[in-house]
Amino acid sequence: MKFALDPFTILFTTTLTCAVLAVAMYSMHVSFRREVAGVGHWACGLLCMVGAGGLFLSRGLLPDELALPAANTCLMWGIGLSMVGTRRFFGEPPGWTVFHAVWLLELTAILWWLLAEPNFPRRAAAFSFLVAVFYIDQLRLVWRHRTPHFTSWFFGILLALQVLNVLTRGVAAMFISGAVADLMQRSPLVNVYLALANFMALLMTVAFLMLATRKLQKILEQRSTHDPLTGVLNRRGFLQCFSGVRARRQRHVAPLSLMAIDLDLFKAINDQHGHAQGDKVLVHVAAVMMRSVRQCDFVARFGGEEFVVLLPETALPHAQQLALRIQSLLHECRQPGLPHCTISIGIACQETTAESLDSLLSRADAALYRAKENGRNCTEIAAPTPLAA
Repeated sequence: MKFALDPFTILFTTTLTCAVLAVAMYSMHVSFRREVAGVGHWACGLLCMVGAGGLFLSRGLLPDELALPAANTCLMWGIGLSMVGTRRFFGEPPGWTVFHAVWLLELTAILWWLLAEPNFPRRAAAFSFLVAVFYIDQLRLVWRHRTPHFTSWFFGILLALQVLNVLTRGVAAMFISGAVADLMQRSPLVNVYLALANFMALLMTVAFLMLATRKLQKILEQRSTHDPLTGVLNRRGFLQCFSGVRARRQRHVAPLSLMAIDLDLFKAINDQHGHAQGDKVLVHVAAVMMRSVRQCDFVARFGGEEFVVLLPETALPHAQQLALRIQSLLHECRQPGLPHCTISIGIACQETTAESLDSLLSRADAALYRAKENGRNCTEIAAPTPLAA
Protein backbone atom coordinates (compact mmCIF):
# COMPACT_ATOMS: atom_id res chain seq x y z
CA MET A 1 0.00 0.00 0.00
CA LYS A 2 1.55 3.28 -1.11
CA PHE A 3 1.24 6.52 0.83
CA ALA A 4 0.93 9.50 -1.51
CA LEU A 5 1.37 13.04 -0.26
CA ASP A 6 -1.22 15.52 -1.50
CA PRO A 7 -1.73 19.24 -0.70
CA PHE A 8 -4.50 18.56 1.78
CA THR A 9 -2.44 16.02 3.75
CA ILE A 10 0.52 18.39 3.86
CA LEU A 11 -1.64 21.33 4.95
CA PHE A 12 -3.43 19.30 7.61
CA THR A 13 -0.16 18.01 9.08
CA THR A 14 1.37 21.50 9.06
CA THR A 15 -1.70 23.05 10.65
CA LEU A 16 -1.71 20.49 13.44
CA THR A 17 2.03 20.96 14.07
CA CYS A 18 1.61 24.77 14.14
CA ALA A 19 -1.06 24.36 16.83
CA VAL A 20 1.30 22.29 18.98
CA LEU A 21 4.17 24.76 18.51
CA ALA A 22 1.85 27.66 19.34
CA VAL A 23 1.10 26.04 22.71
CA ALA A 24 4.84 25.61 23.36
CA MET A 25 5.55 29.23 22.40
CA TYR A 26 2.70 30.56 24.53
CA SER A 27 3.87 28.52 27.52
CA MET A 28 7.35 30.06 27.25
CA HIS A 29 5.80 33.51 26.83
CA VAL A 30 3.70 33.16 29.99
CA SER A 31 6.63 31.89 32.04
CA PHE A 32 9.38 34.19 30.77
CA ARG A 33 7.76 37.18 29.08
CA ARG A 34 10.15 39.63 30.78
CA GLU A 35 13.26 37.64 30.04
CA VAL A 36 12.63 36.72 26.38
CA ALA A 37 10.71 39.21 24.25
CA GLY A 38 8.90 38.36 21.02
CA VAL A 39 7.84 34.80 21.88
CA GLY A 40 4.23 35.88 22.39
CA HIS A 41 4.10 37.39 18.89
CA TRP A 42 5.43 34.15 17.44
CA ALA A 43 2.71 32.24 19.32
CA CYS A 44 0.02 34.54 17.90
CA GLY A 45 1.55 34.15 14.45
CA LEU A 46 1.36 30.38 14.69
CA LEU A 47 -2.31 30.63 15.67
CA CYS A 48 -2.92 32.77 12.59
CA MET A 49 -1.25 30.06 10.50
CA VAL A 50 -3.55 27.50 12.11
CA GLY A 51 -6.48 29.68 11.06
CA ALA A 52 -5.07 29.98 7.53
CA GLY A 53 -4.65 26.21 7.31
CA GLY A 54 -8.23 25.67 8.42
CA LEU A 55 -9.52 28.11 5.81
CA PHE A 56 -7.48 26.53 3.02
CA LEU A 57 -8.76 23.09 4.04
CA SER A 58 -12.35 24.37 4.02
CA ARG A 59 -12.25 25.24 0.32
CA GLY A 60 -15.36 23.70 -1.16
CA LEU A 61 -17.31 24.33 2.02
CA LEU A 62 -16.84 28.08 1.79
CA PRO A 63 -16.93 30.13 -1.44
CA ASP A 64 -13.47 31.00 -2.79
CA GLU A 65 -14.41 34.68 -2.70
CA LEU A 66 -14.43 34.39 1.11
CA ALA A 67 -12.03 31.54 1.87
CA LEU A 68 -9.07 32.64 -0.27
CA PRO A 69 -8.75 36.29 0.88
CA ALA A 70 -9.27 35.25 4.52
CA ALA A 71 -6.79 32.37 4.33
CA ASN A 72 -4.08 34.40 2.60
CA THR A 73 -4.53 37.30 5.02
CA CYS A 74 -4.30 34.97 8.04
CA LEU A 75 -1.16 33.44 6.58
CA MET A 76 0.32 36.88 5.96
CA TRP A 77 -0.53 37.90 9.55
CA GLY A 78 1.14 34.76 10.86
CA ILE A 79 4.39 35.36 8.99
CA GLY A 80 4.26 39.09 9.74
CA LEU A 81 3.83 38.47 13.45
CA SER A 82 6.89 36.24 13.38
CA MET A 83 8.77 39.24 11.96
CA VAL A 84 7.45 41.43 14.79
CA GLY A 85 8.44 38.77 17.32
CA THR A 86 11.95 38.48 15.88
CA ARG A 87 12.33 42.26 16.01
CA ARG A 88 11.23 42.33 19.65
CA PHE A 89 13.53 39.41 20.47
CA PHE A 90 16.54 41.36 19.21
CA GLY A 91 15.45 44.54 21.01
CA GLU A 92 14.43 46.50 17.92
CA PRO A 93 11.18 48.40 17.16
CA PRO A 94 8.34 46.01 16.28
CA GLY A 95 7.85 47.36 12.76
CA TRP A 96 4.07 47.61 12.83
CA THR A 97 4.11 50.03 9.88
CA VAL A 98 5.78 47.44 7.67
CA PHE A 99 3.44 44.74 9.00
CA HIS A 100 0.24 46.64 8.21
CA ALA A 101 1.48 47.99 4.88
CA VAL A 102 2.40 44.53 3.60
CA TRP A 103 -0.75 42.69 4.62
CA LEU A 104 -3.02 45.47 3.33
CA LEU A 105 -1.21 45.43 -0.02
CA GLU A 106 -1.56 41.65 -0.09
CA LEU A 107 -5.28 41.79 0.65
CA THR A 108 -5.79 44.45 -2.02
CA ALA A 109 -3.93 42.38 -4.60
CA ILE A 110 -5.82 39.20 -3.70
CA LEU A 111 -9.22 40.90 -3.95
CA TRP A 112 -8.37 42.66 -7.22
CA TRP A 113 -7.00 39.63 -9.03
CA LEU A 114 -9.68 37.34 -7.58
CA LEU A 115 -12.79 39.48 -8.05
CA ALA A 116 -12.12 42.44 -10.35
CA GLU A 117 -9.67 40.90 -12.85
CA PRO A 118 -9.28 37.18 -12.05
CA ASN A 119 -5.63 36.31 -12.60
CA PHE A 120 -4.11 33.55 -10.50
CA PRO A 121 -0.45 33.96 -11.60
CA ARG A 122 -0.41 37.63 -10.58
CA ARG A 123 -2.18 36.80 -7.33
CA ALA A 124 0.37 34.12 -6.46
CA ALA A 125 3.29 36.33 -7.47
CA ALA A 126 2.02 39.26 -5.40
CA PHE A 127 1.66 37.10 -2.31
CA SER A 128 5.11 35.53 -2.76
CA PHE A 129 6.94 38.81 -3.28
CA LEU A 130 5.15 40.53 -0.40
CA VAL A 131 5.68 37.69 2.08
CA ALA A 132 9.36 37.72 1.13
CA VAL A 133 9.54 41.18 2.74
CA PHE A 134 8.88 39.63 6.16
CA TYR A 135 11.48 36.91 5.69
CA ILE A 136 14.10 39.32 4.32
CA ASP A 137 13.59 41.65 7.27
CA GLN A 138 14.15 38.78 9.71
CA LEU A 139 17.23 37.67 7.76
CA ARG A 140 18.58 41.22 8.09
CA LEU A 141 18.02 41.12 11.86
CA VAL A 142 19.72 37.76 12.28
CA TRP A 143 22.70 38.96 10.27
CA ARG A 144 22.99 42.18 12.29
CA HIS A 145 22.77 40.35 15.64
CA ARG A 146 24.59 37.18 14.55
CA THR A 147 26.68 35.23 17.03
CA PRO A 148 29.13 32.37 16.46
CA HIS A 149 26.69 29.93 18.05
CA PHE A 150 25.03 27.26 15.89
CA THR A 151 21.47 28.43 16.62
CA SER A 152 22.08 31.87 15.11
CA TRP A 153 23.48 30.47 11.88
CA PHE A 154 20.81 27.75 11.70
CA PHE A 155 18.01 30.31 11.94
CA GLY A 156 19.69 32.56 9.37
CA ILE A 157 20.25 29.75 6.85
CA LEU A 158 16.61 28.66 7.15
CA LEU A 159 15.43 32.23 6.55
CA ALA A 160 17.69 32.55 3.50
CA LEU A 161 16.34 29.28 2.06
CA GLN A 162 12.76 30.37 2.70
CA VAL A 163 13.40 33.70 0.94
CA LEU A 164 14.74 31.78 -2.05
CA ASN A 165 11.76 29.43 -1.90
CA VAL A 166 9.03 32.09 -1.97
CA LEU A 167 10.83 34.21 -4.57
CA THR A 168 11.14 31.13 -6.79
CA ARG A 169 7.40 30.60 -6.54
CA GLY A 170 6.76 34.24 -7.41
CA VAL A 171 9.04 34.13 -10.46
CA ALA A 172 7.50 30.83 -11.57
CA ALA A 173 4.00 32.26 -11.33
CA MET A 174 4.92 35.38 -13.28
CA PHE A 175 7.15 34.02 -16.04
CA ILE A 176 6.75 30.25 -16.30
CA SER A 177 3.26 28.98 -15.55
CA GLY A 178 0.56 29.92 -13.12
CA ALA A 179 -0.35 26.26 -12.70
CA VAL A 180 3.08 25.59 -11.22
CA ALA A 181 2.36 28.03 -8.39
CA ASP A 182 -1.17 26.74 -7.66
CA LEU A 183 -0.71 24.96 -4.35
CA MET A 184 -4.02 23.14 -4.59
CA GLN A 185 -3.05 21.32 -7.79
CA ARG A 186 -2.23 17.62 -7.39
CA SER A 187 1.15 17.36 -9.05
CA PRO A 188 4.55 16.08 -7.87
CA LEU A 189 6.17 19.50 -8.35
CA VAL A 190 3.52 21.30 -6.32
CA ASN A 191 3.72 18.64 -3.61
CA VAL A 192 7.50 19.03 -3.36
CA TYR A 193 7.25 22.82 -3.19
CA LEU A 194 4.42 22.75 -0.64
CA ALA A 195 6.16 20.17 1.53
CA LEU A 196 9.42 22.14 1.42
CA ALA A 197 7.76 25.48 2.18
CA ASN A 198 5.80 24.10 5.12
CA PHE A 199 8.75 22.10 6.44
CA MET A 200 10.96 25.20 6.30
CA ALA A 201 8.33 27.27 8.11
CA LEU A 202 8.14 24.71 10.91
CA LEU A 203 11.92 24.43 11.08
CA MET A 204 12.18 28.21 11.41
CA THR A 205 9.81 28.07 14.37
CA VAL A 206 11.95 25.39 15.99
CA ALA A 207 15.09 27.46 15.25
CA PHE A 208 13.55 30.54 16.90
CA LEU A 209 12.62 28.40 19.91
CA MET A 210 16.24 27.29 20.07
CA LEU A 211 17.38 30.94 19.99
CA ALA A 212 14.91 31.85 22.74
CA THR A 213 15.94 28.86 24.86
CA ARG A 214 19.62 29.74 24.52
CA LYS A 215 18.95 33.36 25.52
CA LEU A 216 16.92 32.17 28.50
CA GLN A 217 19.72 29.79 29.48
CA LYS A 218 22.24 32.66 29.43
CA ILE A 219 19.90 34.81 31.53
CA LEU A 220 19.44 32.07 34.12
CA GLU A 221 23.19 31.43 34.21
CA GLN A 222 23.74 35.17 34.69
CA ARG A 223 21.29 35.21 37.57
CA SER A 224 22.98 32.25 39.25
CA THR A 225 26.43 33.84 39.13
CA HIS A 226 25.72 37.58 39.48
CA ASP A 227 24.39 39.80 42.22
CA PRO A 228 20.90 41.02 41.17
CA LEU A 229 21.31 44.46 42.78
CA THR A 230 24.74 45.57 41.58
CA GLY A 231 25.27 43.31 38.56
CA VAL A 232 28.73 42.20 39.72
CA LEU A 233 29.60 38.59 40.49
CA ASN A 234 28.13 36.86 43.53
CA ARG A 235 30.06 34.37 45.65
CA ARG A 236 29.26 31.45 43.36
CA GLY A 237 30.33 33.37 40.26
CA PHE A 238 33.50 34.51 41.99
CA LEU A 239 34.43 30.93 42.92
CA GLN A 240 33.96 29.84 39.30
CA CYS A 241 36.16 32.68 38.04
CA PHE A 242 38.82 31.95 40.67
CA SER A 243 38.89 28.30 39.58
CA GLY A 244 39.52 29.39 35.99
CA VAL A 245 42.27 31.81 37.02
CA ARG A 246 43.90 29.17 39.20
CA ALA A 247 43.87 26.63 36.35
CA ARG A 248 45.62 29.13 34.08
CA ARG A 249 48.20 29.86 36.79
CA GLN A 250 49.11 26.18 36.88
CA ARG A 251 50.38 26.58 33.31
CA HIS A 252 51.75 30.11 33.65
CA VAL A 253 52.87 31.16 37.12
CA ALA A 254 52.17 34.84 37.80
CA PRO A 255 51.34 36.90 40.89
CA LEU A 256 47.71 37.22 41.90
CA SER A 257 46.25 39.86 44.20
CA LEU A 258 42.94 40.08 45.99
CA MET A 259 41.24 43.09 47.53
CA ALA A 260 38.66 42.87 50.31
CA ILE A 261 36.56 46.06 50.27
CA ASP A 262 34.00 47.24 52.79
CA LEU A 263 31.89 50.40 52.84
CA ASP A 264 32.58 52.54 55.89
CA LEU A 265 29.68 53.19 58.28
CA PHE A 266 27.18 51.70 55.85
CA LYS A 267 24.73 50.86 58.63
CA ALA A 268 24.54 54.56 59.46
CA ILE A 269 23.70 55.33 55.81
CA ASN A 270 20.82 52.81 55.92
CA ASP A 271 19.58 54.13 59.26
CA GLN A 272 19.70 57.81 58.28
CA HIS A 273 18.68 57.66 54.61
CA GLY A 274 16.75 54.41 54.29
CA HIS A 275 17.54 51.08 52.66
CA ALA A 276 16.50 52.29 49.20
CA GLN A 277 19.21 54.93 49.29
CA GLY A 278 21.60 52.38 50.74
CA ASP A 279 20.97 50.12 47.76
CA LYS A 280 21.70 53.00 45.39
CA VAL A 281 24.98 53.62 47.20
CA LEU A 282 25.94 49.96 46.74
CA VAL A 283 25.12 50.15 43.03
CA HIS A 284 27.18 53.34 42.69
CA VAL A 285 30.20 51.86 44.48
CA ALA A 286 30.04 48.70 42.37
CA ALA A 287 29.88 50.81 39.19
CA VAL A 288 32.94 52.81 40.29
CA MET A 289 34.88 49.60 40.89
CA MET A 290 33.86 48.16 37.52
CA ARG A 291 35.05 51.32 35.77
CA SER A 292 38.38 51.17 37.60
CA VAL A 293 39.41 47.56 36.99
CA ARG A 294 40.69 45.88 33.84
CA GLN A 295 38.60 43.59 31.66
CA CYS A 296 40.47 40.57 33.01
CA ASP A 297 39.72 41.46 36.66
CA PHE A 298 36.72 40.20 38.62
CA VAL A 299 34.53 42.22 40.99
CA ALA A 300 32.19 40.34 43.33
CA ARG A 301 29.77 41.21 46.11
CA PHE A 302 30.01 38.74 48.96
CA GLY A 303 27.02 40.11 50.85
CA GLY A 304 25.87 43.30 52.51
CA GLU A 305 28.45 46.01 51.93
CA GLU A 306 31.38 43.64 51.39
CA PHE A 307 33.06 43.38 47.97
CA VAL A 308 36.03 41.38 46.69
CA VAL A 309 38.19 42.16 43.65
CA LEU A 310 40.34 39.45 42.08
CA LEU A 311 43.35 40.75 40.14
CA PRO A 312 45.06 38.10 37.98
CA GLU A 313 48.68 38.68 37.01
CA THR A 314 48.90 41.64 39.39
CA ALA A 315 51.70 42.20 41.86
CA LEU A 316 51.26 44.06 45.13
CA PRO A 317 52.40 47.53 43.93
CA HIS A 318 49.89 47.54 41.07
CA ALA A 319 47.12 46.36 43.39
CA GLN A 320 47.90 49.28 45.73
CA GLN A 321 47.69 51.71 42.81
CA LEU A 322 44.30 50.30 41.83
CA ALA A 323 43.03 50.61 45.42
CA LEU A 324 44.04 54.28 45.50
CA ARG A 325 42.38 54.84 42.12
CA ILE A 326 39.10 53.32 43.31
CA GLN A 327 39.08 55.44 46.47
CA SER A 328 39.95 58.58 44.52
CA LEU A 329 37.32 57.95 41.85
CA LEU A 330 34.69 57.27 44.50
CA HIS A 331 35.48 60.64 46.08
CA GLU A 332 35.38 62.47 42.74
CA CYS A 333 32.25 60.83 41.30
CA ARG A 334 29.72 61.86 43.88
CA GLN A 335 26.18 61.59 42.63
CA PRO A 336 23.61 64.28 43.51
CA GLY A 337 21.09 63.00 46.03
CA LEU A 338 23.25 60.10 47.18
CA PRO A 339 24.92 60.17 50.60
CA HIS A 340 28.70 60.28 50.43
CA CYS A 341 30.55 57.13 51.40
CA THR A 342 34.12 55.91 51.72
CA ILE A 343 35.65 52.45 51.57
CA SER A 344 38.33 50.56 53.44
CA ILE A 345 40.48 48.08 51.53
CA GLY A 346 42.64 45.13 52.53
CA ILE A 347 45.02 43.67 49.95
CA ALA A 348 46.62 40.23 49.92
CA CYS A 349 48.98 38.91 47.27
CA GLN A 350 49.19 35.21 46.48
CA GLU A 351 52.78 34.59 45.42
CA THR A 352 52.41 30.81 45.13
CA THR A 353 49.60 28.51 43.96
CA ALA A 354 50.04 26.45 47.12
CA GLU A 355 47.98 28.97 49.10
CA SER A 356 44.25 28.23 49.18
CA LEU A 357 41.52 30.75 48.42
CA ASP A 358 40.30 30.61 52.02
CA SER A 359 43.76 31.56 53.24
CA LEU A 360 44.00 34.41 50.72
CA LEU A 361 40.58 35.75 51.71
CA SER A 362 41.44 35.45 55.40
CA ARG A 363 44.61 37.49 54.98
CA ALA A 364 42.81 40.16 52.93
CA ASP A 365 40.06 40.35 55.58
CA ALA A 366 42.66 40.75 58.34
CA ALA A 367 44.20 43.65 56.42
CA LEU A 368 40.73 45.13 55.93
CA TYR A 369 40.04 45.02 59.67
CA ARG A 370 43.32 46.86 60.29
CA ALA A 371 42.23 49.52 57.83
CA LYS A 372 38.99 49.91 59.80
CA GLU A 373 40.89 50.20 63.06
CA ASN A 374 43.25 52.78 61.57
CA GLY A 375 40.48 55.27 60.85
CA ARG A 376 38.75 53.85 57.74
CA ASN A 377 38.98 55.18 54.17
CA CYS A 378 42.46 53.72 53.80
CA THR A 379 44.29 50.66 52.48
CA GLU A 380 46.28 48.04 54.41
CA ILE A 381 48.51 45.28 53.08
CA ALA A 382 48.25 41.73 54.39
CA ALA A 383 51.31 40.05 55.84
CA PRO A 384 52.84 37.40 53.55
CA THR A 385 52.15 33.75 54.16
CA PRO A 386 54.87 31.64 55.79
CA LEU A 387 55.17 29.72 52.50
CA ALA A 388 55.81 32.92 50.57
CA ALA A 389 58.19 34.20 53.21
